[in-house]
Amino acid sequence: MTTIAHVTYDGWAMLVRHLQRLRRAPGLFVLTQTMPVTMLLFFGYVFGSAVSLPGGADYRAYLVPGLFVATAANGIMTGMIQAAQDAQRGVMDRFRTLPMSRSAVPAGQAASEVLLAATGLVPLALVGYAVGWRVEGGLGPALGAFGLLLLFRCATAWIGIYLGLLLRNEEAAGQLGSATFMLSLISSAYIPTAGMTDWLRTVAEWNPLSAVVAACRELFGNAVAGVDDAPGAAWPVTHPVAASLGWSLLLLAVFVPLAVRRYARS
Repeated sequence: MTTIAHVTYDGWAMLVRHLQRLRRAPGLFVLTQTMPVTMLLFFGYVFGSAVSLPGGADYRAYLVPGLFVATAANGIMTGMIQAAQDAQRGVMDRFRTLPMSRSAVPAGQAASEVLLAATGLVPLALVGYAVGWRVEGGLGPALGAFGLLLLFRCATAWIGIYLGLLLRNEEAAGQLGSATFMLSLISSAYIPTAGMTDWLRTVAEWNPLSAVVAACRELFGNAVAGVDDAPGAAWPVTHPVAASLGWSLLLLAVFVPLAVRRYARS
């Protein structure tokens, strides 16, 4: 029990430290809050007229759940940059000299990523509502969708933390983090996968982001019949809720111990 209390206390201290860090770097906070809204307006109004959905479904309502998931996937980028920054500047070395739990340091950062993602969903949801997105599936499923998004953000944050500790270079982490934008492009976040070439469709539908996108559209009631579940669709997008939970738990099972071990040895 004492060990659990110790881990909880140390993790809370690290969480507070990362939240205070945002006050000294407000640009990162502003960027994470405004970028998804900018993407919604850009894709929704610039590309929206070029994307037609069956039954005349509104593309912007279809797009919003995809942007929710793209925002959750940003945990890879932000987690990687912050972990690499701390490692490069010697902060991690100082933490290891303190009598604190090894798992508390990355866990505190992951928890701050989840809180940051939760606040980022609010402005995106409000702007989405303003441009026509609605929750059509009821309050319970909608809360389940938001919970799934935060679980996925937690999983991607642990991926980023591990990669940041592995790189130990802030500049390299920033460059690799920018490349993670491609993950959402090769998915169903912005466009249906049914129109892709066969090999690219397979890659996109087995991309974990596509499963979470399809799950959110289903739970929010924004799914368009014949789009994500078009004939020949892969299992993750035809069983999106189960696939999303499975992907998230698998990523956590792999990257939590990897990140903790890397922190302890780096």
